[in-house]
This record gives sequence, structure tokens and C-alpha cells, in this order.
Amino acid sequence: MAKRSSKAWMWWLVVGVLAVLAVAWWQWPSDNGEPRFNTSKVETRTIEVVVTATGRLQPLDFVDVGAQVSGQLERLHVNIGDQVEAGQLLAEIDATVLEARLDGTRAQLKFQQGQLREREANRDLAEINLNRQQRLLADRATSEEMVESAEATARAENARIDQIVAQIEQTESSLRAEEANLNYTRIFAPMAGTVVSIPARRGQTLNAAQTTPTILSIADLSVMRVEAQVSEADIGRLRDAMPVYFTTLGNRGQRWTSALDLIEPTPKIENNVVLYNALFDVPNPEGRLLPQMTTQVFFVVDSAENVLSVPFAAVRPSGRGQGTVEVLRGDGQTETVTVRTGLTDRVYIEIRDGLNAGDHVVIPRQQAGGPGGSAGGRGGRMF
Repeated sequence: MAKRSSKAWMWWLVVGVLAVLAVAWWQWPSDNGEPRFNTSKVETRTIEVVVTATGRLQPLDFVDVGAQVSGQLERLHVNIGDQVEAGQLLAEIDATVLEARLDGTRAQLKFQQGQLREREANRDLAEINLNRQQRLLADRATSEEMVESAEATARAENARIDQIVAQIEQTESSLRAEEANLNYTRIFAPMAGTVVSIPARRGQTLNAAQTTPTILSIADLSVMRVEAQVSEADIGRLRDAMPVYFTTLGNRGQRWTSALDLIEPTPKIENNVVLYNALFDVPNPEGRLLPQMTTQVFFVVDSAENVLSVPFAAVRPSGRGQGTVEVLRGDGQTETVTVRTGLTDRVYIEIRDGLNAGDHVVIPRQQAGGPGGSAGGRGGRMF
């Protein structure tokens, strides 16, 4: 028991020594005998109040190029990343079966056209016979029954001609469809852009009877659209045409700027969180922005450019738009100064009156380690 009590006593002795050293370091004077302060210089900067969101990049204009006819994909004339022009040949589907169908439809049309000429000849003969019977009846050289029979034959031949004409029109319609299907075996670019994907492969059999198979996708990458997901708590702070900028995960040092175009009214619910899509476009002349890139988006609710500012933790509010700060003077003494404040982003706060650029404000020690003091202390110095 005595040994255990001795160890406990030594433990408390060590703790006491460390506590004394900590207090001594905290209150230890500087080289010139002045007390130490955590300070930050009054600087000119731009303060922004923003709503942050994550988003995805998508091409503003893109199209999935599909096949309208079934068959084996015979040729692909482009690769992923190729630039294509509108009307450029992209792919070809085996046309053997469609060519045979087209030849059969053309042959059927010729057969029906021959039938039409035959019926027209029969009609002409029936009309000649009718005219003869009518003259004979006038001379009382034939009976009325023969005239009526000739009239019926002429009408029947005209009816047969109408039937053949209808069949020819139907066949011509089928012929146009067969010619169109044959043209669909050659697939052309509906728009200019970049080939971004080719899910189909050469030799693959395409079945267009049930669904339209996608052969490749073309996108115009010169203008990109950002789809930012904003929470329902922040969506009310957004407004049309408000400034917005974003960065990408691969290039956080560059900002792309734009203005808010549209907020989609229908939300998406993910893990019981209601999110709204906020959309805006951005030019992409250099092609550095690519589809599906993740973006960090900042909607600028308010901003103050090139204003005097201090860390938010350095100001003690004393009223609406007012506060007090401790200013470190040249003799090492501090002075309480009343200031007029403006915009704040909770890291820095705008100083409209009461301080000058280059002044050093004291950040309270209880705030120095917090979010405001840590951010505000960047660029400051210790006295």
C-alpha cells in the first residue's frame, strides 16, 4: 500500500509541475517585457456571403444516335473523342436484307403497272364495243340487252382500273418506306460535336424492333451545364440571374463564373434530404470541362469588394451595425475602439468606420482556437 501511495503522489506532482509550466508560458513576457497577444492586421479583401452546393457537369446540347433498322453493325467511321460535323457519315448497318426487300417491292410495282396497262386496254375495248352497240341500237340493228351488257362491261373495266391504281399507290408507299429503311442503314451525325461514347461495337447485331439501340453519343462541349443540388434550407436564398462560380475537384485553383438560369421545381429526395436542381451554363472554349465532373458551386448571395476587414472573432457586437475591438498600439498597449460593421461571412467582417488599414486588432484568447479565431489568425502575428 505504501508503494502504491508513493506512485500516486509522484503522479500528482508531475501534473502540478506541468500546470505551472502551462500558466507560466501563457503569461510569459516577450523579449521586450510586453505581454503577448494574438492579433490580426486590418486588411483589404472581398467578403462574400454564399450558398454552397455540389453539382455535376453535363453538355448543354447532346444526342444519343440510334439505329432505326435492325441488322449487323458493319462499319464504324468514328472513334471516341472525334470531332464530327452535322451530316457526317458515322456508321453503316448491313443492308443485304433491306436491299432484297426493296428489289421485291420494285418488281411488284412493275407487275401492277403492267396490269394497269392491260386493264386500260380492256377498258378501251369495252368502250369501243359500247359505242358500236349504241349505234346499232339507233339503227335498230341490236337489242337493248346487248347495249346494257356493253355498258356493264365498260363500268366493270373502269372499276378494275381503280383497283389497280389503288394497289399501285399502296406499293409505291411501301417502296418509299423500303427506300427510307435502306437509307437508315447509313447513319449520319444529326449535329456537330464530339463523340463522347460508343456503346455499340462493330459486328454487333442491332435489334430495333422493340427498342432503339444506341450506337454512339455526340455532345457539344463548347457550352456546359452545371446541375447543382441545393438543399431546401438554402433554396429560398437563391434568385434568378444571381452570380455563381464553381471549381472542379481536379482544379480547385481556377474559378468558372456564370449566373443562375433556372431552379427546377420538382425536387429529388435522397436519404430523406430534399434537394433542388439549380442550373446554369458556362462557356467551355478550351474543352477543359468534361461531362460528369464534380463541381463545388458557390451562389453569391451578397458581396462587398475591396473593403477593410478583420477576423469575425475580433469584434464584440454592441448594437446593430456596431461593435468594439481591441486595437494594439505602437507602445504595446491596447485600446478599445468602436467600429461600424458591415457584411460578414462568419470568418471575416467588414469594417466601415473606426479602423485603418494596417492596424492590429486583438483576438480574444477564448476565440483564438475556435473557428473564427483560427481563420482570422491567418496572416496575423503574435506580440
